[in-house]
Amino acid sequence: MHWLQLLFKTTPDLVEQLEDLLLESGCSSVTLKDAQDDPVYEPERGTTPLWQQTIVVALYEGDTNEADIIANVRSRLMLTGEQSFPTYHSEIVEEKDWVRAWMDHFEPIQFGARLWVCPSWHEIPDPKAVNLMLDPGLAFGTGTHPTTALCLEWLDSLELNDKTIIDYGCGSGILGIAGLLLGATKMIGVDNDPQALIATKDNASRNQVTETKFDVYLPEDFPLQQADVVVANILAGPLVYLAERIASCVKPGGKLAMAGLFPRHMDEIMLAYSPWIQFLPSAEKDGWVRLEGIRRIV
Repeated sequence: MHWLQLLFKTTPDLVEQLEDLLLESGCSSVTLKDAQDDPVYEPERGTTPLWQQTIVVALYEGDTNEADIIANVRSRLMLTGEQSFPTYHSEIVEEKDWVRAWMDHFEPIQFGARLWVCPSWHEIPDPKAVNLMLDPGLAFGTGTHPTTALCLEWLDSLELNDKTIIDYGCGSGILGIAGLLLGATKMIGVDNDPQALIATKDNASRNQVTETKFDVYLPEDFPLQQADVVVANILAGPLVYLAERIASCVKPGGKLAMAGLFPRHMDEIMLAYSPWIQFLPSAEKDGWVRLEGIRRIV
């Protein structure tokens, strides 16, 4: 089976109207892309920003008549008073097993001296290493993103024996489970996505982590407690907003790492955490930053 894909280049003021007309015309899905490859990583709270030149992509079954679709959308758009019609082009997209394609490209990766992250369907490259078997499911976190890699490398560098760890924004559970495999005795995962909690439990089981060694919570259910090591791989906005709460999770003298931010965010985050955290030198990978610090002993 194949699909017909129509790509319209337009401006933000026309996007919503065009999207509605395409959906009414019978397309299977509509997605938005930036025409200039200028991603919006972290929009302002309460906003849904669009790019100055947005590509609206509509996907139809392969036997759809392209000329009929264009004529219908053009006439409907003119009825609203819109005189110009967006430039567009069409493509034929062949059917593909996207899950299988992603699985084929997710290879084992080494982080630091001891730790490997291995897809659950892949052979372990080094049986003597600390091997974390991972199936992220629908939750974020495979180790392939620079922010996750920065956190895994940090955890690998620590002495975690007999330590407790809190993974705030646990996603697939990759960081907290890595901490357990590297020697920590207890992990607490917190995430506002219920799917993340399911993925964390599944991945813990996949790595033979007993249920007594970890707990997972939605933020509103999390009984605030302190750990020797806290890692928060979330975006800069939530890191600032949650500064007091995340800092409160770190034991006096304990260690904190935060990722998911760009260099331009560093000053704001360090200021937000300065009442509680003494910062150490930062680390950077592919334009992303990890901040590291120690909870002040008062």
